[in-house]
Amino acid sequence: MAVSTQAVSDKPSVGKYDIGEAMCPYRLVLEHVTSRWGVLVLIELLERPYRFSELRRAIGRVSEKMLTQTLQTLERDGLVHRDAKPVIPPRVDYSLTDVGREAATQVRALAVWTEERMDDVERARRSYDEARASRARAS
Repeated sequence: MAVSTQAVSDKPSVGKYDIGEAMCPYRLVLEHVTSRWGVLVLIELLERPYRFSELRRAIGRVSEKMLTQTLQTLERDGLVHRDAKPVIPPRVDYSLTDVGREAATQVRALAVWTEERMDDVERARRSYDEARASRARAS
């Protein structure tokens, strides 16, 4: 990945794409990968292929509609493979593509970092909340 050489910005740029533009394809894929359900789908699928109902149970608290939309989006982006087997009853398995496995590995690393740093985040939140409360009482 090339890095922008603009003095005012260290945001990544990839060839003709500008992540700062709302409809940049690069930005849209980043949003799909890091969406609330996209993150969880990718992390779960790192373990093994899942059937829809298994994946929904593994993730928890996701509606059928939202999981369907998330899987379709990730499939369209080439991150998830949908394998519909011609059997009765129908069986559909979801797995990661090679590109999806790369993305999921990165997302899982961020999740691990988040878990490891959660104590620091909670301390920062308490400190922030206490400072705001003090300012509010003083005014």
